[in-house]
Amino acid sequence: MSDVTDDHARAIAAVRIEELRTEIREHNRRYYEEDEPSIPDSEWDALMVELRSLEAEYPELDAPDSPSRSVGGAPGTQFAEVVHSVPMMSLDNAFTFADLDAWGQRAGRGLGTEPVGALVCELKFDGLAISIRYEKGRLVRAATRGNGRVGEDVTANVRTIADVPHRLAKAAPAVLEVRGEVYMSLAVFTALNDALREAGERTYVNPRNTAAGSLRQKDPAMTASRSLSFWSYGVGDVQGAPPMHSHAETLDYLASLGLSVNPEMRVVDDLAAARVYIEHRQLHRHDLSYEIDGVVIKVDSIERQRALGSTSHAPKWAIAYKFPPEERTTLLRDIQVSIGGKGKATPFAVLEPVFVGGSTVSVATLHNEDQVKAKDVRPGDTVIVRKAGDVIPEVVGPVLAERPVGLAPWVFPTHCPCPQHYPLSREAGDAAHYCRNPVCPIQKAGWIEHFASREAMDIEGLGESRVQLLVEQGFIDDIGDVYSIDFERLRTLEGFGDLSVNNLRAAIEASKSRPLSALFVGLNIRHVRGVAAEALASAFGDLDRIMNSSEEQLAAVNGIGPITARSVYEYFTDEHHKAIVEKLRAAGLNFSAPTGTNTLLEQTLTGKSVVVTGTLAGYSREAAEAAVKARGGKATGSVSKSTLAVVLGESPGANKVTKAEQLGIPMIDEKAFARLLETGELG
Repeated sequence: MSDVTDDHARAIAAVRIEELRTEIREHNRRYYEEDEPSIPDSEWDALMVELRSLEAEYPELDAPDSPSRSVGGAPGTQFAEVVHSVPMMSLDNAFTFADLDAWGQRAGRGLGTEPVGALVCELKFDGLAISIRYEKGRLVRAATRGNGRVGEDVTANVRTIADVPHRLAKAAPAVLEVRGEVYMSLAVFTALNDALREAGERTYVNPRNTAAGSLRQKDPAMTASRSLSFWSYGVGDVQGAPPMHSHAETLDYLASLGLSVNPEMRVVDDLAAARVYIEHRQLHRHDLSYEIDGVVIKVDSIERQRALGSTSHAPKWAIAYKFPPEERTTLLRDIQVSIGGKGKATPFAVLEPVFVGGSTVSVATLHNEDQVKAKDVRPGDTVIVRKAGDVIPEVVGPVLAERPVGLAPWVFPTHCPCPQHYPLSREAGDAAHYCRNPVCPIQKAGWIEHFASREAMDIEGLGESRVQLLVEQGFIDDIGDVYSIDFERLRTLEGFGDLSVNNLRAAIEASKSRPLSALFVGLNIRHVRGVAAEALASAFGDLDRIMNSSEEQLAAVNGIGPITARSVYEYFTDEHHKAIVEKLRAAGLNFSAPTGTNTLLEQTLTGKSVVVTGTLAGYSREAAEAAVKARGGKATGSVSKSTLAVVLGESPGANKVTKAEQLGIPMIDEKAFARLLETGELG
């Protein structure tokens, strides 16, 4: 009986582990690749803690590609890739002093001595990790952390940062790779938002994401205009430098070369002194001219750092103490409901403005009906507001002692707040309500904006504010109308000069050749994101075949379950959706998968890793990677010993070619790639 119980618990754990991995990967993508996090840091931390706990309890369910073992997110595609000669690792977190003490005990056991000796306390900056390489004192390359092994080349943009010297002092070594953080000061952030507000433009949410987005601008002049700053806090590859015996000595050396080192760093004798430092910094975090979200504690001795080593994703000799989410109380004025691009109805709190987490908060998410009931918050309550991670504020709960007598519970609305007042529905097993009205005017703009996003049709220049304007002015009524915009009439609108209109026209025209999987994402079908879209596109090879398939045929595709299959089937039985598809067909969009396959694909590459670099004649980058994944393989961004082959197109990445040559990995052309997809064999 015990074995049966254990098997049941293991099965439940396996499902939850996969759910957590999928959710964390999506949040990592939003945070690291799009600079648009959808949850606070504290919620991400909680997901990661749960995942690591389950993986520790069921080690047989662990996986080498689990996000618990990885660092950051995938490098972007608009910049060249840079392979870090020394991996840029993340840090393990401590949320309580008990966590900090446990880390100290682990480090002591690892060294065979307690205490571990002197510690360095540094502020944990809320910015973007960066690597800057100097050769003979001259700045030659700068790269983002990316996934820890491969980052983005942002050299031109980093050169515009005043804190980053182009040349080091004469005593500079042959090679010095500086690790640090690019950030935006609060004064610069405030001035930027003030200017945007005066111009009637949308303001930015927080300095961290603004700094990350500014560093990833295609035009270095735009980065320069954002007045970014930089602190250095460590080194990677070093050749020809004098020997360093401690981390503090390393920071002093960097400062002597002209690099910016944060003056708030302290060397302390033990963890007790580190706790005093943490308490002081937490109390005075808003006295600084930049944002921090914790304190980093490091073993000072370099010799002891080397002895402790690292895990797959983090050094054992350092830990980040995360400040707890800040909380304040305020009046809950009202609870309203917003309608998203897929019709999801999300309740949110309208608050008496309150300063929390470094900024003034007036709205906060309440997620769904069940969350409102569980928290039992009611308009008129005094509520506790938390701004965790300085990203998304949330209502924690009511202060019951201050609740007015007779205050009625809030009731979820039965109809959409749009002028058509379509009924809201909630399916069994679903936490959210939806407006299923295909012509809901509130959803309209959200859908078009999603259609133009990078993961879908990638139409640059068709962002939220422009979409809203074009809908309001009658240029667009649905996604099919994107391809019939009257550009001459568009020139009559403020903000649409010749250059702007021509760029938008070119971006729209270019989107017609996007892969079928991207179009499928843009159709905004519930439960269908990138992986599901790629699976369906590759399995059926043509949008018409997908549209004409039964639920059973759709569900038979690897990676597509019955819920997604039903959602896809119901979508294409709707006459409104069919009419939109016909508009897209008439506009000449790509309705076929790149391989032209019309059958479910054989899994010829199961467990095999393929790297694609350069421009291929018959495939876009996304289509080539989708073709590999559809056959059970992994399309990775970097070359390693486990790589089966590197597919070389025109202008391949030099780093990938060099790495393949060093490791003896086969490099093949597009013809051999087609054979590899079909047979799984190189010869």
